[in-house]
Amino acid sequence: MKLSKKGEYALRALIDLGIAAEVGRELVQVTELADKEVIPPKFLEQIMQELKGAGLVIAQRGKFGGYRLARPAAEITIGAIIRFIDGPLAPIGCVSHTAYEKCSCPDEEHCGLRMLMLDVRNAIAGILDRYSIADVVEVTLRKLRRDGLPLPFAAPRGAKRGTPAFATTIPRPRRVSTRASARRLAPVEGLLSELLPDYTI
Repeated sequence: MKLSKKGEYALRALIDLGIAAEVGRELVQVTELADKEVIPPKFLEQIMQELKGAGLVIAQRGKFGGYRLARPAAEITIGAIIRFIDGPLAPIGCVSHTAYEKCSCPDEEHCGLRMLMLDVRNAIAGILDRYSIADVVEVTLRKLRRDGLPLPFAAPRGAKRGTPAFATTIPRPRRVSTRASARRLAPVEGLLSELLPDYTI
């Protein structure tokens, strides 16, 4: 399984909508999401329309409109989103639970490759179906607070009561040098290690 750019952008947008809901922001405009995540706005708008069609987000039109999650973030699993955007999680069709395809192997039942790929599929699905947008939001907010960074979509300190949420400026993400971005993440930097401190692979 390889996550497409479309799948990545959909997940990032849904996580942002989950963060917005947690900090009390009702609606977020596509331009804000695109700016924060450095995503082409037109492409993101197409993705948001697909997510709306799938019942994952609700759109409100108008000058102060925007998007919000259609249901609680805890009810939207990462696996469901990836399957919707990119299709099955299985690396090969003969181990897919949602889109099985017969392969060219003459003896599927005793195929060592199929057995191995089934384990891969089960490991991927076991993680992606276990965790929801709410889990990712919770860990993201915890790390932002720990590092003393401003929370995205939150009204700035000192803002007048009643200041519309859409007036909030979202801090632009810091650019990371190519050398730094090539750094491998340590296992302790993953989501699972934040949610399950004893987790190891």
